[in-house]
Amino acid sequence: MKKVLVVMGSESDRERMEQALPILRQEGVEVEVEVSSAHREPDKTAELARSAEARGFGVIIAGAGLSAALPGAVAAHTRLPVIGVPLAAGALGGMDALLSTVQMPPGVPVACVGIDNAKNAAHLALRILRLQKGS
Repeated sequence: MKKVLVVMGSESDRERMEQALPILRQEGVEVEVEVSSAHREPDKTAELARSAEARGFGVIIAGAGLSAALPGAVAAHTRLPVIGVPLAAGALGGMDALLSTVQMPPGVPVACVGIDNAKNAAHLALRILRLQKGS
């Protein structure tokens, strides 16, 4: 089974995003975790996305708060499925991240789970990986 790349925009997001890891690992899925900001490290973020497929990843889970640019920035540089996890932060409690994640332009699809719900992102990633395995 292919691997899952979990990317978050800030080290402060780690505790919420790593909730996906036990679910993936329980199913024997290898996971790599990276911190890469779409705003502060755009080149690193783009390279992570561009190289993911060649490195054996089948799905990318990307979590970010506030403007939540990370899932869309990742999706712009890969053909892999990207699952966005909007994270609660700032005055709007994650609603801004939720809307930023679901409002991607045509041709740049990002699946979206609920605010702070990396667990559902992991379950969705498993379903996608099972479909890839069957094809």
